[in-house]
Amino acid sequence: MQLYPRVVKEVEQSPEGPQIAAFFDFDGTIIYGYSATKFLREQIKRGDVKYRQLPELVSIMTKFSMGTMDFSAMMTETSGALKGIKESDYLEFGEELYKKHLAKLIYPESRALIEAHLKKGHTVALVSAATPYQVMPAARDLGIPHVMCTHLEIHNGKFTGDVIRPTCYGMGKVAAAEKILAAEGAIREESFFYSDSDEDIQLLEYVGKPRPLNPNSRLRAISRGRGWPVQDFNSRGKVGIKDYLRTFAMQGTMVGSALAGLPIYALTGSLRKSRNFSTSLFADVAGAISGMELDVEGEEYVWSDRPCVFVFNHQSQADMLVLAALLRRDMAGVGKKEIGNVPILGKVIEYAGTVLIDRENTSSAVEAMQPLVDVMRNEGRCVCIAPEGTRSTSTNLGRFKKGAFHLAIQAEVPVVPIVIHNAIDVSPRGQFVMRPATVKVTILPPVDTSEWRAETVDEHVDYVRDMFLEELDQMVLQQGTMPAKSPAAATAVLIEDKKKAAKKKVKRRPTTSLKKTNLQTKRRRRKTAPKVSAKSVNQGVEQATPKPKAKLTGKPTAKPTKSAKKKTKRPSSTKKTTKRSAKTS
Repeated sequence: MQLYPRVVKEVEQSPEGPQIAAFFDFDGTIIYGYSATKFLREQIKRGDVKYRQLPELVSIMTKFSMGTMDFSAMMTETSGALKGIKESDYLEFGEELYKKHLAKLIYPESRALIEAHLKKGHTVALVSAATPYQVMPAARDLGIPHVMCTHLEIHNGKFTGDVIRPTCYGMGKVAAAEKILAAEGAIREESFFYSDSDEDIQLLEYVGKPRPLNPNSRLRAISRGRGWPVQDFNSRGKVGIKDYLRTFAMQGTMVGSALAGLPIYALTGSLRKSRNFSTSLFADVAGAISGMELDVEGEEYVWSDRPCVFVFNHQSQADMLVLAALLRRDMAGVGKKEIGNVPILGKVIEYAGTVLIDRENTSSAVEAMQPLVDVMRNEGRCVCIAPEGTRSTSTNLGRFKKGAFHLAIQAEVPVVPIVIHNAIDVSPRGQFVMRPATVKVTILPPVDTSEWRAETVDEHVDYVRDMFLEELDQMVLQQGTMPAKSPAAATAVLIEDKKKAAKKKVKRRPTTSLKKTNLQTKRRRRKTAPKVSAKSVNQGVEQATPKPKAKLTGKPTAKPTKSAKKKTKRPSSTKKTTKRSAKTS
């Protein structure tokens, strides 16, 4: 099943290849709302921006909105608060900001559009007026290889309080798009630009396929007059009373279903029958209330080889409902110890057969697993475990822990992978409410563990995880090279080079060439799962973004004068290399 078929229909029907570019704005287009507000709020919490500075910032933003101050001046004024702060701190800050606040604001439909373009092998780029610390983590998580944004000036690893001009706003976005089109050989007339604001009108008019998403009133009116197709998404954003009622009702059915099973236990004396009744009742009632629909492939494998260990990728609190609807009976689960402290709900979960373990204590966890081995061997029940250990902030697959696989070896039962594609669309991590959505689930054939050994468990973990990666289309995205410097650090180098060149009165030319990414790799570069440092993450996104190495104004580097050539004599081989590099840049 193609997720959001109506949204991606045009992309699906378009030709393949990097000659088609797809440019995406960030705020209001990829995410709901504005990253700047979250950014400022966290800056105040960190103490980087003082409360006494807020009136001045409000005044600056008012001047910009009224048109009495241009964007570059506004950015210079607002970034002055960062003067003297280490850039490395903000690389980590950007990662934290994304995980805590921005990840849950990503429109599922926008993510589907990005993935559809990447599958077609199109040149996908994020073009935003925001800073790298707001957009880089999101671009990395979404697999967007090209990022053009507004950079802050760095000197000796610290912010100077100034910005690098030209900024990525207005015609600056057009200039950024031109660089990417030239570097990738893409055709302007065949390229897309997705934006929510009339402030991007220059780039919308520049490309051949302007595509307003969630447009503001002015852009909506412009789109109507010019016949531009508009799409509106309501999957993120304001939460209404209906959303809260739906969520509370869904969670309440868990308690109600458990209570409904007590008479069966009292009459039959069978805890197993009581649990099975409660689980099935919860799946049916909660599923109807939540509005969540399932599109399941391979459902026959749920029943083909029981008892077994079901392993699933953990994206959302909605996973519990997905699993209840699929597995329905004879189940035992594993949860973290802290769940038992939740009033009422903790007891209900324990009644349902969940074993609560202390994840901080390895020996205790091993001992706690023994009852699970017993129920599989003696009662024929299955066990359901999330080997990632915790919910992800995105659809990217995390590292697998070994507990589920050791359990399968000890109980001598197969492992059945359950691949959840997009439960995050129902309720992302950090969001309480649940929204209606269709969740795609793929159940893979049982994996025989009869020849597995504890000594080789790492190989078995990797083998099963690869099955998930293949199904999620993330296999190729697990590896990648990282450039030597972060985006902002690279900018600092450019500034230093410019200063040295000015002192010597010699115009510098680019000395490095950009290597074009292999087409097949680019087509599959959509998501990256390994946990890496904040610095590495930002570097990885910037790697494929073409940038001029000589002048910071964005203008082509002038050819050296004859006098400059005499002053800087080079071997012929060096000259050839330099010419090739300049051409590439």
